[in-house]
Amino acid sequence: MAATATAKPLLISNVRPVALGDSTSLPTDILVGADGMIAAVGPSLQAPEGAERIDARGAWISPGWVDLHVHVWYGGTDISIRPSECGVERGVTTLVDAGSAGESNFHGFREYIIEPARERIKAFLNLGSIGLVACNRVPELRDIKDIDLDRILQCHADNSEHIVGIKVRASHVITGSWGVTPVKLGKKIAKILKIPMMVHVGEPPALYDEVLEILGPGDIVTHCFNGKAGSSIMEDEDLFTLAERCAAEGVRLDIGHGGASFSFKVAEAAIQRGLMPFSISTDLHGHSMNFPVWDLATTMSKLLSVGMPFGRVVEAVTHAPASAIKVEMPKSITVGARADFTIFDLVDGDLEATDSNGDTSRLKRLFEPRYAIIGSEAVAASRYVPRARKLVRHSHGLSWR
Repeated sequence: MAATATAKPLLISNVRPVALGDSTSLPTDILVGADGMIAAVGPSLQAPEGAERIDARGAWISPGWVDLHVHVWYGGTDISIRPSECGVERGVTTLVDAGSAGESNFHGFREYIIEPARERIKAFLNLGSIGLVACNRVPELRDIKDIDLDRILQCHADNSEHIVGIKVRASHVITGSWGVTPVKLGKKIAKILKIPMMVHVGEPPALYDEVLEILGPGDIVTHCFNGKAGSSIMEDEDLFTLAERCAAEGVRLDIGHGGASFSFKVAEAAIQRGLMPFSISTDLHGHSMNFPVWDLATTMSKLLSVGMPFGRVVEAVTHAPASAIKVEMPKSITVGARADFTIFDLVDGDLEATDSNGDTSRLKRLFEPRYAIIGSEAVAASRYVPRARKLVRHSHGLSWR
């Protein structure tokens, strides 16, 4: 974002760095120039005349948070939300859309959502041509006619700065009896394009085990700690061992909370056994935002509550997802670098939260975003407060939204 006529310097005082190369986490000040570049770092900095000032009062500052799995093709699919609903106003400076658009409609996603957004938006391109236009009601991967290899390659060539990988939803709700074949096709295309693949695991077929055997280093399995029958890594010791081996070899385990894909019990058991998620993401969309996900900060708080260490939680929304999409993220506060930060507190609380299976937990420590810093712009941020749920009638019955 270029400096504008109204841009002015920004002085952020009294922040404690985390995931920014400062092992002492002593409070410091950061001066950002009107051009959005870091001008100075150190204690007791003086603000130039006319600068905006933020006293962070000892809050943490990290690289800007990255949500590796959201759905923000608002208006282009029937489940997507606006970037503003899960982006900078929630402390998230980079959003990664996980397959909302396919090759037939990615151009609209780019023009109407990616390019105007305040947030940086990257995307996994759906293997199915139509993407999630009518999510689940019109599945995007019913048979081979739903995939156009030549157009996928051309779409990537036309949008390589925006597309960071291929997305495949591998569960029977989408693929029916087609099983794991779409995952194999997606992997072939990802190899041709030299980009990673993200695979949604859920109701088998395909089996979680089959998916892991196809993936390689750099690929991502999202919904890694789901609690679905036949797809939980804690109900099958062989699957757990396979997940451990694949993670050690470089397959990235991503949370992808969503409305149906995160279990407190599975996450806690896996973490107790030393299997940490690579990245924490929300799978936010119109059917999951008000229940049970809310936002990235609340999802981070859930992982903290089941035993993931504070530093690993922050790493899982900063450097880890940034590396997965090949976005450079400085490991220190460097003069001359563009400012991209999240300022947040970790506070005591007693919040009842729910996972995707309906199990509840009291969150005693909460991540509370305060500001998203993009260049010289400071955007006030906060956790999402869900609106009242309503009972919605649809073709499959009733559900809460």
